[in-house]
Amino acid sequence: MYQHQFTCGSEVPFGLGKVVCVGRNYADHAAELNNPVPEEPLLFIKPATAVVPMAEPIHLPVGRGSCHFEGELALLIGKRLSNANVAEVPGAIAGLGLSLDLTLRDLQTKLKKAGHPWEKAKGFDKSCPLSPFVKLDWLPDWDKLSYSLWLNGELRQQGETENMLTPILDLVAYVSSYFTLEPGDVVLTGTPAGVGELHHGDNLAMQLEDDWLRVETQVA
Repeated sequence: MYQHQFTCGSEVPFGLGKVVCVGRNYADHAAELNNPVPEEPLLFIKPATAVVPMAEPIHLPVGRGSCHFEGELALLIGKRLSNANVAEVPGAIAGLGLSLDLTLRDLQTKLKKAGHPWEKAKGFDKSCPLSPFVKLDWLPDWDKLSYSLWLNGELRQQGETENMLTPILDLVAYVSSYFTLEPGDVVLTGTPAGVGELHHGDNLAMQLEDDWLRVETQVA
């Protein structure tokens, strides 16, 4: 069973809740999939059953078409937020981590064309590998964070929070106006350009800043 972990080894005092995700928070990613840029954050939820440790092997769903990786910065919520203002958000983020938003792309395309929700393509079991979290004993510069994703040794994604359409603090406040955030919830902040299809045997590595966090996984 999944349990949140801090990279420093200290215990996370709360269990896993829901995962709130934002779509198309980088204009370059919207463009690469020929999607319009939303006028406000595009939200969807992954259930707790989607979450697994990123260090575990990825098992691609059988018979459901292509499965794409989307590397994202993950925020661990440590305090309750409901209809929060931006000033309340920094003290409620307990940790920074990395995530893969695995997406059944063929199914998502089919659902979008039909005007149906995306949950089957985004929230299936084990679709949200999560890294351990860097414990926030200080407040980072939220607009100057960066992370990277390599596929089989090739740099594929470079995320810079200054390029987000909705910045981190504004995004969490916006989320809390629709979904109350509780300790143990996770917010995924969107993916930059460079997503792609996964195949058996692929190796993925993600890194937060130069030395805050690095995690690797493999497609079984």
